[in-house]
Amino acid sequence: MKISQVKIANFRGYKDETIIDLDELTVFVGKNDVGKSTVLEALDVFFNESKGVIKLDKEDINKQGLAEENSAICIAVVFEDLPTSLVIDSTNATTLQDEYLLNRQGKLEIVKTYPSAGKEKVSVKAHHPLNPACADLLLKRQKDLQAIIKKDSILCDDQKKNSVMRKAIWQHFSEDLQLQDIEIDVTKEDAKNIWDQLKNYMPLYSLFQSDRKNSDGDSEIQDPMKLAVQEILKDTSIQSSLNKVAIEVDFKLKEVADRTLEKLKEMNPEIANSLNPVIPSAETLKWADVFKNVSISGDEDIPINKRGSGVKRLVLLNFFRAEAERRKKEKNVPDIIYAIEEPETSQHPDHQKKLIDAFIELSKIQHTQIILTTHSPSIVKMLDFEHLKLIKGEQSKEVVTVERHNLPYPSLNEVNFLAFNEADDGYHNELYGYIESEGWLSEYKNGKSNRAYKKDWKGNVSEIQIILSEYIRHQIHHPENTRNQRFTAEELRQSISEMRTFIVGKQNA
Repeated sequence: MKISQVKIANFRGYKDETIIDLDELTVFVGKNDVGKSTVLEALDVFFNESKGVIKLDKEDINKQGLAEENSAICIAVVFEDLPTSLVIDSTNATTLQDEYLLNRQGKLEIVKTYPSAGKEKVSVKAHHPLNPACADLLLKRQKDLQAIIKKDSILCDDQKKNSVMRKAIWQHFSEDLQLQDIEIDVTKEDAKNIWDQLKNYMPLYSLFQSDRKNSDGDSEIQDPMKLAVQEILKDTSIQSSLNKVAIEVDFKLKEVADRTLEKLKEMNPEIANSLNPVIPSAETLKWADVFKNVSISGDEDIPINKRGSGVKRLVLLNFFRAEAERRKKEKNVPDIIYAIEEPETSQHPDHQKKLIDAFIELSKIQHTQIILTTHSPSIVKMLDFEHLKLIKGEQSKEVVTVERHNLPYPSLNEVNFLAFNEADDGYHNELYGYIESEGWLSEYKNGKSNRAYKKDWKGNVSEIQIILSEYIRHQIHHPENTRNQRFTAEELRQSISEMRTFIVGKQNA
């Protein structure tokens, strides 16, 4: 199953329900602390049930929501590419569509609500029959379904299979189902059986956080092989084998100790009687220490922890990917979602390009989705518009799909300006050139104040009066002319803002 949307409410900075569309590759951009990581962490809570990277606590409840006495966090995920059938009654197959478990758009919407105390509630939001004569069928037992069939004289092929009876009942009332959007508790009766089956189709979700440790002193980054040892030793069959070894060694050690003490008694019984062998139990043995010297080294035997931070992080990132794939195979699930915060951290621009190219290609593989966050304008310029989601707003969140036709000027520089407030020479050139090419330059200049600019043509200096945008344009194109005071970053931002406002005005005219 593939995620098409995630909906978040009352979780950290997201008070009101915020709907976020996801694709094969989705990259969230926006200012610091705007809520990019929150989306990835909400998904970790949803899929890994607080057993993954993120553990829910009371601090995760939106403060304004809590003040309004709303202490329940809600995270919903909408899926497409659904299983064609589910077996919930013995060997009898049914479909989500036949069970009226899809929303109006024909997708599966699973809602998880986390109260401040108590167990999470899991439900499916569906366009479902509410006619009292055929409502709540998923929550009815077999004898209740049989009673409805008898009472209304409904034709049914098999009254021993609940899904067959439900289908027959709904078919009987097909002219008056009274379909409405409701949330169906999937922890009860046959709905629970459906949920148990659906869990087998859930994608494996793996989150790689931006603040994952990356210091020489951290055992994980010293060498990911140490983490591999830890994971391998968790295998129950290996644990059983090691326990057998430990018991055998314990037995042999006790034999040696007993023989030694017996011989000691022949020479000095008093000392022998005061001694006892101390042998650690199998449960206390630290097998990982046996393999503490495992490593990945370079051609010159330079260990990972002696390499640069960028190389260390690159190795760790790919160890994360390898581990996610291993877990996917172990769980026998078809889909995998890689969620990675700020992959550009500590990476040389060349590595950034290779990483993004790799993620784009990875996202094209069937049953794979990639979700990234970034603070890098350079990363944004490596992507396409359809990959980007702009998060903005503080009190009220808005996640915008970046589309060319919605931008004042269709440029990834425009995305960086909105996301990071980045104003650079390239974007200024694009806006100025666009206004000029559309024949709007005279109109744009009209009413704006001028400033002096000294032109230098082969040593002949003359002074002209031009507006700020022209002043900056000349300096960008003629850096060799040093006779003028360099424009400031604030002036560059001001000029870009004025040109953007002008273009929007022309487009809306």
